[in-house]
Amino acid sequence: MILRCVRLAAVLLGTAALAFGSVVHPAQAADAYQWKLPRGFPEPAVPADNPMSDAKVALGRQLFADTRLSVTGRYSCQSCHSPEHAFTDGLARSRGATGETLPLNAPTLLNAAYNASLGWSDASVRTFEQQMRGPLFNEHPIELGLAGREAWVERTLLADAALTHAFEAAFPGETRAVTTDNLIRAIAAYLRTLLSASSPFDRYIFAGEHDALDAAQKRGMELFFSARSGCAVCHGGINFAGAWVDSEHAAATPEFADTGTGQLVRVPSLRNLAATAPYMHDGRFATLDAVLDHYEKLALDPGVEARLRRPQLTTQERADLGEFLGSLNDAR
Repeated sequence: MILRCVRLAAVLLGTAALAFGSVVHPAQAADAYQWKLPRGFPEPAVPADNPMSDAKVALGRQLFADTRLSVTGRYSCQSCHSPEHAFTDGLARSRGATGETLPLNAPTLLNAAYNASLGWSDASVRTFEQQMRGPLFNEHPIELGLAGREAWVERTLLADAALTHAFEAAFPGETRAVTTDNLIRAIAAYLRTLLSASSPFDRYIFAGEHDALDAAQKRGMELFFSARSGCAVCHGGINFAGAWVDSEHAAATPEFADTGTGQLVRVPSLRNLAATAPYMHDGRFATLDAVLDHYEKLALDPGVEARLRRPQLTTQERADLGEFLGSLNDAR
């Protein structure tokens, strides 16, 4: 078992490294920033034009919760990505600042720095700097609703002397520190620090705590990474997430139906499922049991993609798999 765990850790880290290679390389300018990385977790990739700094992260944390970054003055990034819900919102589909229901479920931001791409439906969005422009400026639907209001936001933030000082500390030497672009850079830097890696699984694999998983969880782990369940085919790497499901898969599999913005849907992380319900890209399932039921039905459906078809799990296997998924929850 120990040897298998060592091999598993190598696979997880290798997959994470491949994800980094497909996005950007860690910026040399970020060397001065002291990452507080969990054991076994590599340094997140950082764009060369937005190096990390303590001042920038602190500013981003503040702006993430600032309701002045919405057209109504009542919504913030944190409204849809609350720490109490593992940086989701607990809704099947999120609501924008004007009350409009959005088409998709809010994905967790924890460990999103390790994803090869961000969001649900655009595989070209590979950095937080790109991704932030969606919720800030989308008009169909409106999320934060700042399209065309960038100058107004900058004037509003400039009127706050303490916040202006924080911008100047985060972006020293710039003639105009309080800009929309710098606002985005600061929040992106903060998002890269949202790491979750204290689950029983992490303690078992990366910290060598061999009693961190019980017998059922260990059986479930073996099943999860086996061809018998096929779970790891889509949910792999250090974040138990995946790349994009192709259009053939999307057309053949109900849970990967077109989101309305394209034929691809990103495979989400399985970490912290206890805090991120409801599930799937449209929040259709309220419980993890409902998700597992769904995949058991798909397993016998000749119309779904081949990798989802398999003999159904036994009652014991189903229970063990659920126990293993529970081991991916970080109690913090």
